[in-house]
Amino acid sequence: MTDHWRTDRIGSALRGENPTVFRRLRSGFAVMGHVQFLPGYTVLLVDEPGVQRLSDLPRRERLAFLGDMDRLAEAVERACRRLDPAFRRVNIEILGNTDPFLHAHIWPRHTWEPPELVGVPVWTYPRDRWTDARFRLGPRHDALRREIGTQLDHLCAANGDRSADRAGSPGDTPDV
Repeated sequence: MTDHWRTDRIGSALRGENPTVFRRLRSGFAVMGHVQFLPGYTVLLVDEPGVQRLSDLPRRERLAFLGDMDRLAEAVERACRRLDPAFRRVNIEILGNTDPFLHAHIWPRHTWEPPELVGVPVWTYPRDRWTDARFRLGPRHDALRREIGTQLDHLCAANGDRSADRAGSPGDTPDV
């Protein structure tokens, strides 16, 4: 599979061509991070191309994005807590320094992380964690992807929000 979706993550998600998407939410897409050196790393992508920052959205859509970010972060927390006894917490970041579209990073943090990295931002991890093929999203992450999706479905249903639609089949996760 080619990585053409990486050059237009939102457009490819809207067209159903982004293999990292696992749920459609009210304000965007829940996607698995293409690197998984911290298993469960997810991203919430806004669903409107051209939106670069949170303040570009009208108040109602801004609150919807923040609500979806909250639900995704809690789903990651629940799934990681269930599947990894070394899970500690999630870090949530809206940065916008590199990619020119609104997105939020959800990073699970674990007690097994190196002591010199556990208390610092994920971005300080060595470069090889971002580029080494052994950390790429692949079929070995399907169970975690399914569990995060299941938890997200429960959270959306509990809030009376039926906006979480399944996207892609958990078994078709390519090495992206």
